[in-house]
Amino acid sequence: MNHPPIETRPVRLLLSLTMLLGLTLGRTTHAQPPNARIGEAVPRDVREIYDKGLQFLVNTQAKEGGWIGGQTGPGVTGLGLMVFLASGEDPNFGQYSGNVKRAVRSLISEQDKNTGYLGNSMYHHGFGMLGLAEAYGAVDDRRVWPDGTKGRTIGDALELAVRSALTSQKNNSRDAWRYSPNDTEADTSVSGAVLVGLLAARNAGIEVPDTAIDKAISYYTKMTSSSGQVAYSGGIGGFDESLARISIATLVYSIAKRKELPQFKSTLGYLVNKVEFTGSSGFGWVNYQRYYQAQALFQGDVDAWERWNKLLIRQLKSSQQADGSFPGQHGASISTSMSLLSLALNYRLLPIYER
Repeated sequence: MNHPPIETRPVRLLLSLTMLLGLTLGRTTHAQPPNARIGEAVPRDVREIYDKGLQFLVNTQAKEGGWIGGQTGPGVTGLGLMVFLASGEDPNFGQYSGNVKRAVRSLISEQDKNTGYLGNSMYHHGFGMLGLAEAYGAVDDRRVWPDGTKGRTIGDALELAVRSALTSQKNNSRDAWRYSPNDTEADTSVSGAVLVGLLAARNAGIEVPDTAIDKAISYYTKMTSSSGQVAYSGGIGGFDESLARISIATLVYSIAKRKELPQFKSTLGYLVNKVEFTGSSGFGWVNYQRYYQAQALFQGDVDAWERWNKLLIRQLKSSQQADGSFPGQHGASISTSMSLLSLALNYRLLPIYER
């Protein structure tokens, strides 16, 4: 396959190999197979888009560690944190280490120390938990808090967040999640944010019972039609073409290691058949759709992802603003983070992106 012009970054390559070989503090990661192109130079267009977007996030990060401009909260902070962790720079001593430290500190500070709940929505909780899981083992706790200040460790905060999500699931009639931790109804969008966070935590070494994952996957199978469409909420029925929800289901089936399920095959097949479609579907939040679509295709069909990724690069290059941001209905910070994370599969650095 013909790739765009590339540039090599020896330091980033060394960091990539180091992280994937599990030499980060306190956490063992698992390297991907050689054919996953780990450590290869990233296409120049991707680097330019990503670096420009990183500068926007640097310039708009609040002193407290979150981001300004549009929606705010632990979910936005968790996604922004992941953008920096995926950049290839050393999270403890690299040029963005200060941004990483402030984001981690913000997540822990905003967490309810008794319940473990992050923010005011299970969306925030899920994405915040995912950010903590990706930081766990890569970020040195000793560098998070200023001298003389003692806060919870990343591991402690992550365990609390997991416990909160599990408690919410136990109280839910559908064994999944909706906006509030006390909701008895569920939907496949919120549940995706929480379930991916739980799977990332389990991947990081935090105990997550198999029964919790089994019940959540069972919910998704009930919400998936034989055509591959995925319903939003309620009982069986209400299927429509939402590539975001279809991507979410494909992703959770993949990283929960349920690729043998017929529902996985149907959702992946639907995505692959739409691989040339580059617009938004469902409720129209295209950055959110791309964020999940990139991961779902990468996990399910790398060849399809390669084709789709080329289209994505062209689209993001044309839509990126002069300040490095990407427009979106929920604000530039979260739109920029999700857009950059949809490109981050080109780096292969975040453990949740491993195949």
